[in-house]
Amino acid sequence: MKKLLLLLLPVCCLQLWAQELRNPIIPGFHPDPSVCRVGADYYLVNSSFEYFPGVPIFHSTDLVNWKQIGNVLNRESQLSLKDATGWQGIYAPTIRYNNGRYYMITTLVGDKGNFMVTATNPAGPWSDPVWLKQGGIDPSLYFEGQKCYMVSNPDNTITLCEIDAKTGRQLTESRSIWRGTGGRWPEGPHIYKKGGYFYLLISEGGTELAHSITIARSKNIYGPYEACPSNPILTHCSLKGQDSPIQGTGHGDLVEDASGHWWMVFLAYRNFNGSYHHLGRETFLAPVEWKADGWPVVNGGNIIALNEPPKKSRYVDFSKPLGPDMIYIQNPDSSTYWQHDGKMRLYGSVYEMHENKQPTFVGMRQESAKFVLDTKISAFDFTEGDEAGLCVYQMHEGYVQCCVSYSRGNSRFRLRLVLKGMQAFLVDRNFGGSLLENVWLRVKSDGVKYYFYYSINGQKYTLLDAVPCALLSTETVGGFTGVTMGIYAYNGNPKFQMGRSYADFDYLEYVEE
Repeated sequence: MKKLLLLLLPVCCLQLWAQELRNPIIPGFHPDPSVCRVGADYYLVNSSFEYFPGVPIFHSTDLVNWKQIGNVLNRESQLSLKDATGWQGIYAPTIRYNNGRYYMITTLVGDKGNFMVTATNPAGPWSDPVWLKQGGIDPSLYFEGQKCYMVSNPDNTITLCEIDAKTGRQLTESRSIWRGTGGRWPEGPHIYKKGGYFYLLISEGGTELAHSITIARSKNIYGPYEACPSNPILTHCSLKGQDSPIQGTGHGDLVEDASGHWWMVFLAYRNFNGSYHHLGRETFLAPVEWKADGWPVVNGGNIIALNEPPKKSRYVDFSKPLGPDMIYIQNPDSSTYWQHDGKMRLYGSVYEMHENKQPTFVGMRQESAKFVLDTKISAFDFTEGDEAGLCVYQMHEGYVQCCVSYSRGNSRFRLRLVLKGMQAFLVDRNFGGSLLENVWLRVKSDGVKYYFYYSINGQKYTLLDAVPCALLSTETVGGFTGVTMGIYAYNGNPKFQMGRSYADFDYLEYVEE
């Protein structure tokens, strides 16, 4: 009988069970995952905070292998991130599907609050925002028949109302339905229906060491809700999980596959070099079993094992349109970016990155602790204070720049390594002249330190200095994001706006080791 049942399982489920789960399934800064299934396809979204475009969306057919197919919020009319920091911007989106239409609901923290966008194709285009009345963060949707319910957490209580799915108009008064089990910051609510019960899944404890997932149920969507006697159903803030490199497990979403098996996607982070995490909160996966008493058990009650995905590489060819994984800090000023002749030309912003005002920066998320990132740069018409190069960025209060700059006082170019936010390192090399062409810059990491190099021939690299990864960790500089890396330019002479200096970058290559 067991063999017969296995034969009847869909191929995707067999593939999933045939291999050991790889976790994280989406590494690097990909927090607050939400997932939905449409037929044989799964779609997943993540928070994006201060970055543009916002809300990366992924596709999978097996819940293990994911490909980014776009970003939900890719137009300025959808997303304004003026002055947003690593504490603000787009929080915890939810994706749902109903009657041929996809819905994404989220919060723009620091601006107008909760909103919803829709699409008939998950790859886009998505509509402009429909702003919603009910406050709180981490909103979610639940559809039943012709009704659409919204749930969020104003005033630290899980709150429910009915809305018009087309207009967003609130149709019923907001009602408190559960306050959780007593953990701080009850948030991330999702509602499901199974076996005649409405299940309410939330996170508690804050997205730190005490993060956990709890669940309650009721015969009526408005409650009262009874808490699961085995709460929390997932946490590593426990005797079992305290020694795991995976910590901060929480903020989950459930999905049922085509064969009737259930899974949970959730966030967690990986500690390196002690109790520091710099890659951000990542997306993990675990199986869910529903017991005879109607309560779910995540991963058999065991802690989540670390089984990292295969190493990958990424070559950014600037002769082609940028891929969906390339991101900017806040809404980019399009006048400072120009792809031409197979290169990316950056005109420096008049604001440094610590000023947090649309810096000229384009990059990608760091997804592995061990990697090499390379680029080739040529600088033109630089004057005093101008600079361009590589930047490893956690937030505006903590980042490292490896750059070329010009010093008028001694009429020479300098190669500089600067750690902003805590302390500074400075390394000079005299290149001479007013033109600096063909300098290769490299950053490499072993998970403990970032090592910065330069080369004048692309073959022999000279080490400039090294910076501990812990100095760019969330524990050190704060924020809700993770390290991103890319190219940048800064205009140190804001009075020169016409024909100002610029830097050409030939490529950006990322290789995990």
